[in-house]
Amino acid sequence: MLSVAALNQYYGESHTLWDLCLDIPAGASVALMGRNGVGKTTLLKCIMGLLPARSGEIRYEDRSLTALRAERRAELGIGYVPQGREIFPMLTVEENLRTGLRARGDKSKRIPEEIFEIFPVLKTMLRRRGGDLSGGQQQQLAIGRALVLRPKLLILDEPTEGIQPNIVSEIGDVIIRLNRARGKEIHFEKREPSVGDEIRDAIVRVNREMGVTVLLVEQKQHFVKRVADRFLVMDKGRIVAGGAMEDLTEDLVRRYLTV
Repeated sequence: MLSVAALNQYYGESHTLWDLCLDIPAGASVALMGRNGVGKTTLLKCIMGLLPARSGEIRYEDRSLTALRAERRAELGIGYVPQGREIFPMLTVEENLRTGLRARGDKSKRIPEEIFEIFPVLKTMLRRRGGDLSGGQQQQLAIGRALVLRPKLLILDEPTEGIQPNIVSEIGDVIIRLNRARGKEIHFEKREPSVGDEIRDAIVRVNREMGVTVLLVEQKQHFVKRVADRFLVMDKGRIVAGGAMEDLTEDLVRRYLTV
């Protein structure tokens, strides 16, 4: 579904991505791992067209993205939940969601009602400023904004950052079901719903309708081992290892991930 070939990127004279190559098949859930500063977020921004690449090619569904602007890439079905969520704090929830509508391929001007079925809390907070929401609610808003365009590929950058530890595992359930629950009946424990539950249930619905491939950047190893079936390891702007999640060895962890 997504491939990157010989990608090079620079910040000024600083060479940040070095002949980087990767391939993500449709239906996979891939964790991109590495220490801080190795280029993970830079790579995601290049994929989304938010940073220019000096050379190389990015392809999505056998189509070159390299010359396309960010909004055109989104229109092709790539959803992006950035690190820190990057909602607009002074805009209302409704206005934040409407920014996602601009990437809809059909140019719809209406927020899909299913967004509010997925995240009921957002409908009750439409007039509230994004900056007044809790961390978990902001994550819902960021995911909702990405879901407005009905993506086939969802890219998440550090989705557990700034989220209370007690719902991190529930966010993991969200991503697992997003990627793996296609067409299956999912049963949840009957208990008072939390923000994490609502995110999880949301992605179940989205996955049943769309079938979503996941590319995830995350630091927490126990988390990625739950939600991803494949891994890629970055170091100094290069992909240095990859494979099935069960092949992530202690040696790789020690060499490239341990701080």
